[in-house]
Amino acid sequence: MMELNTLRQFLVVARLEHLSRAADELRVAQPSLSRTIARLESELGTPLFDRSGRLRLNDTGKLFRDYVERSLGELDAGRRAVAEATSEGVGTVRLASETFLTLTGPLAAYKRAHPTIEVELRWAAAEDMARHLRAQEVDLCVASQPIHAEGLEAVQLLDEEVWVATSLDHPLAARTSVSIDELADQPFVAARKGHWQRRLLDRLFAARGRTPKVVCEVDEPSAIADLIGAGLGIGLVPSFARHTSVRVPLAAITVDSPDCRRAITLYWGADSHLSTAARLMRTTITSWNWVTGEPRGGHPTREIPGPG
Repeated sequence: MMELNTLRQFLVVARLEHLSRAADELRVAQPSLSRTIARLESELGTPLFDRSGRLRLNDTGKLFRDYVERSLGELDAGRRAVAEATSEGVGTVRLASETFLTLTGPLAAYKRAHPTIEVELRWAAAEDMARHLRAQEVDLCVASQPIHAEGLEAVQLLDEEVWVATSLDHPLAARTSVSIDELADQPFVAARKGHWQRRLLDRLFAARGRTPKVVCEVDEPSAIADLIGAGLGIGLVPSFARHTSVRVPLAAITVDSPDCRRAITLYWGADSHLSTAARLMRTTITSWNWVTGEPRGGHPTREIPGPG
């Protein structure tokens, strides 16, 4: 009979596709982990990994992984539901996002309206969000780029133009618009690969058969404006950032491409049973007025929405 610990260990190996790194993350000996995976495969009667060269999850393993994620997710959801039913409060909500700067307003309003709810925030790349939702490791995800996966519900929150930002003394600063071809030799300050801003930059240039000249790659997207202002390069900045407090004055220039936009979308599992806390968070975020920076109607909702 499969043990829960075996299944959880399998998911880590499946995600990393590397036994030694999985063993380090799980804090178990690699030989022990290898035996655990071998016993699981023996019980199922089929290999879950290809072992010719680097360890790779095979098609059967991917099929099994999806069922394990959903099963363990449902179990964890059941535990949270019991905890919520037996507690005085309305529990915890877990939100993942590529950036929380955009969500500062609704998160603050939510916490003011529901001070007893614990809010857990997690950074996640868009490509990992479907997995987190299927496994019910998080309740809600906010992505700045599309998630192409089955079994998700979504509401688009904001569709906005993305600009090229330069320092005020940059030769392009006085321009009202600029083409990708004109930006080909410009040095860019960009977020790391996987971040929405970097993906958009690479996609815009790839459409013209070009590669952006990235001279500064940062792990902190919030630092991009400072580095641009310091004259280290130019970079992409969403319209939303222009309405927030920016410490460094920058010039914002329209990119002559209809694809230079960002669509922010809220996702949750179509079959997941959202807790009261998660449903309240979903209502607060989807009812937020992104133009005025406050809830629609002027105050955050306190009503408990219907079933997830």
